[in-house]
Amino acid sequence: MFSYPDPRTTDPRSRRLQRIFEIIPGSLAWFTLIGMFVFSFWVPVWVAVFIIAFDIYWLYRTFYIATYSIVAFRKMQCHKEIDWMEICRKISDLDDITREINQKLQSARDIFSKKKWKFFSAEKKAAKKRLCAAKEIKKEIQEILKRDRSKFLRWEDVYHVVMFPTANEGPEIIEPAIRSVAESDYPNEKFIILLATEEREDEKKRTHKINYLKNKFGSTFFDFLVTVHKVAPGEMKAKASNTTFAAKELKKYLEEKNIPLEQVILSNFDCDTCTHPQYFAALTLKYITEPRRLHFAYQPLPMYHNNIWDTNAFVRIIVTGSSFWHMVEAMRPEHMVTFSSHSEAFKTIVDVDYWPVNMISEDSVIFWKCYVFFNGDYEVKPIHLPVSLDAVLAETYWKTIVNQYKQKRRWAYGIENFPLLARAFWKNKKIKPMRKLRHLFTMLEGHWSWATNSFIIALLGWLPVIIGGPEFNRSVLAHNLPYMTRYLMNAALIGLIISMFLSLMLLPPRPARYGRKRYIYMFLQWFLVPITAPFLGAAPAVDSQTRILFGKYFGEFWVTKKVRKK
Repeated sequence: MFSYPDPRTTDPRSRRLQRIFEIIPGSLAWFTLIGMFVFSFWVPVWVAVFIIAFDIYWLYRTFYIATYSIVAFRKMQCHKEIDWMEICRKISDLDDITREINQKLQSARDIFSKKKWKFFSAEKKAAKKRLCAAKEIKKEIQEILKRDRSKFLRWEDVYHVVMFPTANEGPEIIEPAIRSVAESDYPNEKFIILLATEEREDEKKRTHKINYLKNKFGSTFFDFLVTVHKVAPGEMKAKASNTTFAAKELKKYLEEKNIPLEQVILSNFDCDTCTHPQYFAALTLKYITEPRRLHFAYQPLPMYHNNIWDTNAFVRIIVTGSSFWHMVEAMRPEHMVTFSSHSEAFKTIVDVDYWPVNMISEDSVIFWKCYVFFNGDYEVKPIHLPVSLDAVLAETYWKTIVNQYKQKRRWAYGIENFPLLARAFWKNKKIKPMRKLRHLFTMLEGHWSWATNSFIIALLGWLPVIIGGPEFNRSVLAHNLPYMTRYLMNAALIGLIISMFLSLMLLPPRPARYGRKRYIYMFLQWFLVPITAPFLGAAPAVDSQTRILFGKYFGEFWVTKKVRKK
């Protein structure tokens, strides 16, 4: 049976390796933060050169993210216009589909080129959407045509198991998520809902939740399963131990029903995840037309829109930034790792022996387990359709900010994957060394940037001038450094302005309880970025890395309390 490194190993040699790799991320972060002050005093000239280089890099990164955000947004809008279920039904005749798509594409081009449109007219907008959708599905079909059709599956043979792990969330949080599955364009008789509950939840509340949801949706799908997980010795009170227990029970159920595991797609969703109506159809198309389907995870675009109008400005900036980042990642799938709500072949989950039961970050570790299991031949296929989740919202304004910090800290705790992946790579000789180094460097650099970049931008530009000494302050470089930093950072504001407008375009419809002036707040909130980025972005990452650095691990998964305004 395949095994992945144990984060709590008792083997002396493995434990030494684990601690060495655990120390690296936090040490790099603190070396950078402390070094900002020390080197500004000792070698201010070299720090000034570093500042200029960093500002140029940040300017490039800002334009890079802004450009990819625009491209990803347009791609998502186009994919929303595609009838993915219709293509699934006709997939047996690819040549006929190709002819239809070419006709639609030519028709859209003819209409768009001949018509005299009014500027920004609704007709012009609709025609552009049809043209874009036709281009996108043509690309998809061209990729499918390159594959071995004899290994395709029939969409009718595929079952979707949608797993909703829940700890203490009420039925009012989970009900909209299950309803979104019921209202999707994929047949309900091909869905199995798996509600994975926890034994440690108050029994009365858990029973009420189960009965309410089963009464509401029990006859809607192929089946509605419920598991009750009791934390066993050696397990953490964590989402991963719950999902592992539920998945093992699911395996027994599928074997009893004689449903082949390869024909089952498991979607491990946060219990507040509301899917786009076309998501499961698009997911099915990618799955059935991929001969190497077991070697892929499938990732939608997480948007924190369920209650985005209700939460406060600080949280909206954080979650909108997260959405932008995942949109950018979807445009470069070679860098993608599964996050939050995602889907995999259930057979792959079984083959890699499920999720580790003593870790916090269950969403990313399952990707790395699969990557090592397949000796590097595993990747993420992006699904360019959104799923909507809850933004952090608590009973009070201050508690909402505190909970956002804790949630971000839990996300940043994903750096716990670094020592495990390094140990797994150490043993696996079949993955090319350069690929190992690239992945380890990407993970390390990403978490280092997360913990340090905001502080560097906020403080480092001024430190050499403040503590660099009189000799440095008399130099031309010292005189020009603040101006150069200011100009480069002002240029980088273009990316922020693009994010402002994109965030407004991504917003779901405004609830009736809010007036139009709410849009003004949605725009002005971006002026809080200089405060939000260091304290709700970088600080939680430093917190998590420091805990792992000193071996002060989290003992259980912190569940974000979910509150909905009535």
